[in-house]
Amino acid sequence: MLLHKRILPGILCLCIWLVSGCASLPDGLAGPPSKALRASADTTLGRLAQAAAPDPDLSGFRLMPGGDYALSTRLELARRAERTLDVQYYHIENDETGRYFLRTLRDAALRGVRVRLLMDDLYTSGEDKLLLGLAATPNLEIRLFNPFPAGRDSLGNRFAASLFHFDRVQRRMHNKLFIADGAMAVAGGRNIGNQYFARTAGPNFLDLDTFVAGALLPRLGSLFDQYWNSEYVLPLHAVVKSDVPREELQAAFEAMTGPGSTPPPPPPAPNDLLGYGPIVDDLRGGRLDLIQARAEAYADSPDRVVGKTASYGGVPLLDVDSVRYNVMEQIRRARSDVSITSPYLIPGRGGLEVMQEVHGRGVKMSVVTNSLAATDEPLVHTAYRRYRPDMLRLGMELHELSSVRTRDSVRLGLFGSSVGRLHAKSAVIDRRILFIGSMNFDPRSDALNTEIGLFIQSPEMAQQALKLVDVLKQQGSYRLRFAEGTEEIEWVTGPAGRQEVLTEEPDSDFWSRTMLEILAPLTPESFL
Repeated sequence: MLLHKRILPGILCLCIWLVSGCASLPDGLAGPPSKALRASADTTLGRLAQAAAPDPDLSGFRLMPGGDYALSTRLELARRAERTLDVQYYHIENDETGRYFLRTLRDAALRGVRVRLLMDDLYTSGEDKLLLGLAATPNLEIRLFNPFPAGRDSLGNRFAASLFHFDRVQRRMHNKLFIADGAMAVAGGRNIGNQYFARTAGPNFLDLDTFVAGALLPRLGSLFDQYWNSEYVLPLHAVVKSDVPREELQAAFEAMTGPGSTPPPPPPAPNDLLGYGPIVDDLRGGRLDLIQARAEAYADSPDRVVGKTASYGGVPLLDVDSVRYNVMEQIRRARSDVSITSPYLIPGRGGLEVMQEVHGRGVKMSVVTNSLAATDEPLVHTAYRRYRPDMLRLGMELHELSSVRTRDSVRLGLFGSSVGRLHAKSAVIDRRILFIGSMNFDPRSDALNTEIGLFIQSPEMAQQALKLVDVLKQQGSYRLRFAEGTEEIEWVTGPAGRQEVLTEEPDSDFWSRTMLEILAPLTPESFL
């Protein structure tokens, strides 16, 4: 589908201008403040995290490239939590994975665990009944980031009702974070849904998360609290009114998430691409095998919802706590090489200037992103391709993921999937610093969405991430280059001497390419 979902709200608004109403956020309905609970040796997870921490200043990490490991880890942490679960996601789909995940949170709350579930409200249309049923559970509270107070049955109606607040409602919380008992966490690029954990026969995403325990957990808890207690986050019941008795809501949730429609996921494979076994096995065995490192975490301010930026005396200041600022600073400081993985890549003028700056110092840069056929955001591709010649002139190593090659790769493991798509967001700087988080390298992540990101100072973690990138390059992507003597782009795959060379966007059809040619001049980067 060529209609770009990021600008779809804008198109819908224009189409229904004459029949639109408006809906602003109700005032004074923010929920009571609460705080993340610190890890405690009184909980099983707390004791296990403490035993795995040789140094109180270090954190333990394990990368999770496989969707089966990433899902099973979240579910097992929820099952083992004894005091609290803090859960923050941009999108929880109403599919088998999403419903099973919500049901697991419900079961934790029924055991007496305090569950704080924070969701962005963009993709919850038509799901109020499901969420009300979950929120009827004791010990469980749902809050919505930047909610739509009206037109909640469909995305189109939501934007129609909020037409005069379009600048607000296009600003979304893109963060992904899962914290159990203040002791262990999962952070990275995955939302919650079948396609993020390779559970569909259609398109599936190649993504990356990291398991975390140790010194970074209090910081992650405070970042969660920053959102949970924000004035732009409202309790579900302040937005969605219901007179249905609690018992009926609970029964409806039970029916919607029962085994008939929500089967459990299959168990994880014995080993992943990095040679690790499932973290579930570590948790059950009472011993964590983690890489210890110093790390920092940043999240953008929820004040982005109203476009608020840091200033002094009316003069804008650099937002030094933003994810984008810290990623770009690490890239600026690079001395030898930078490797970037981003599904949606639009460098912009500022990003291109940074690339030129580090190139001038002899720093090698490598980028992996989606091809036209692999992306689920084709209009983003129209903006990205404007920068391809500039990046190639800088000598950058530029790779685009092939939907066909990823599907057929044994090591990438998307068996039965019709399309493989990149969704991981990471960067490796000088082979010693790994960034992993929710931020894409595009204008939306820079100015409109809020993001979260971890910076891990570990050559071992960096090397593991580069190993994953190498697999993508070798088994799942095309390398771009200029045709000899020209600046016409070619896509190359295969070993030297047996290379396949393409002169058009790979794996794509004539209609897709033609439509993008038509839409490209009409698509401003600010919408993407």
